[in-house]
Amino acid sequence: MADHNELGKTGEEMALKHLKGLGYTILELNWHYGREEIDIIAKDGDTLVIIEVKTRATTWFGEPEFAVSRSKQKTLIRAAEGYIMKHDLNLDTRFDIISVIITPHEKKVHHIEDAFYPTL
Repeated sequence: MADHNELGKTGEEMALKHLKGLGYTILELNWHYGREEIDIIAKDGDTLVIIEVKTRATTWFGEPEFAVSRSKQKTLIRAAEGYIMKHDLNLDTRFDIISVIITPHEKKVHHIEDAFYPTL
């Protein structure tokens, strides 16, 4: 497996540990809707949480969360709508980003709740 794939997998494992530590219920990992993917789908109390995990080995190009472009947000929103329809859910929904930095000197998880909102 390529180094960047291993880095991403490690970042997702760190994100899961973080979420479980906060008491989230994990519903899905790497859930696909057509060609679109949601990294983690969870529940925080009565709220459905759609989570994008971004992992980097450096902040040279900025914090990982800045890689979640408007285009990526739209993709996540479409996939979330598919998940909600498929499971016939009627829950408040929130979009979070978990930013993970893994360097030889540190491992840092930054959880951004309500990172973006779906637009009409």
